[in-house]
Amino acid sequence: MCCPAVIALLIGPRAAILIWWLLDQARWQAAFDTFLIPLLGFFLLPWTTLAYVLVFRGGVEGFDFIWLIIAVLVDLGAYSGGYRSRQKMGNG
Repeated sequence: MCCPAVIALLIGPRAAILIWWLLDQARWQAAFDTFLIPLLGFFLLPWTTLAYVLVFRGGVEGFDFIWLIIAVLVDLGAYSGGYRSRQKMGNG
């Protein structure tokens, strides 16, 4: 049960980034000046990248920072969860 959930957390946001970028490139270009930042976000912080594009339309202000902080915590939680699992298996 754990493995499908981990796979969904790792692949899900990256698939969403790819599909959303293909369907609405204007929104992504408005949110980011270069292609490098969203590319790094795709590999390192996918939930944060999605949240940033979601809240960017009117500019990031007020409650939008809460969404970005939650997204960063989810991304960091995915990394720390994988590290803990590796330690439990005795490979760490």
